[in-house]
Amino acid sequence: MKRVYKVAGHNFAVVMPDDDRAWEAMQSYEPFLIEDSGNCVFTVELIEAMPDTTDKQKVTTNCEGPEFPRFDLYDWEGQWLFEGAPSFEAPVRFYLIVDKAFTKAKFRILGSTRFSLNSVIMLLYAFATERKNTLMMHSSVVVKDGKGYLFLGKSGTGKSTHTQLWINNLEGCELLNDDNPVIRIEEDGKIRVYGSPWSGKTPCYRNLDYPVGAIVDLHQAKENKIRRLSVAEAYAMMYVSSSGIRFLKDLADGMHVTTEKIVCTVPCYSLDCLPNAEAAFLCYKTVTQ
Repeated sequence: MKRVYKVAGHNFAVVMPDDDRAWEAMQSYEPFLIEDSGNCVFTVELIEAMPDTTDKQKVTTNCEGPEFPRFDLYDWEGQWLFEGAPSFEAPVRFYLIVDKAFTKAKFRILGSTRFSLNSVIMLLYAFATERKNTLMMHSSVVVKDGKGYLFLGKSGTGKSTHTQLWINNLEGCELLNDDNPVIRIEEDGKIRVYGSPWSGKTPCYRNLDYPVGAIVDLHQAKENKIRRLSVAEAYAMMYVSSSGIRFLKDLADGMHVTTEKIVCTVPCYSLDCLPNAEAAFLCYKTVTQ
């Protein structure tokens, strides 16, 4: 069975046997399901057995910390080979073989079906759209008065907490995505934020999009204080919060161009904050004035 999904204007296809139970782990993708019209940025197919990859050459390992997912990248027969695990010490749970253009891929699940499926599709989506004015962000997004406001920061900073403070204290706020929204620069130069099938621990899978009102980098502090970031500061903030491959020049160039356009257009701020309503009021008043 082949199913096609559309996220932030980009189509992609997933191919698995009709009766495979892995489809049950893709409920979050249902709002993004479309008729197959072709023009997919990538197609990924589930396979039952892996080829012999013993001659693979290690390229890099990506892991933010011991309790975070680990992705090992190899070069194998002119293709990329990813091996993924839910934590640094955990055994490999999936294999992903993809061409160097990130358009055709095959994967094998060893365990943790939901983790494996989401990781495979998110990796492919981030890489396949990196040169298409698109960035997948590690962010929580709230919508207020028809605009999307993104909250960035290191894991554990309180992005979800601050988003909830807006929702609880500012009338008319609603959550768009709580972990991995997508920002895209449209053909008219406008910048919009899109919901996605990936929202971390919060089940919020909304196929909606809004113009970006502001981007805010959060920092835990003993007092509430906010300031506008320079373009250079905003670029650095976006760089560490976006997903992509940075050691491949053409992909890194695409990410650079997109990031530069965004921070030169969208106002970006740094918010030192407490987990209280006053932080939400201060942030809202500043970014909307």
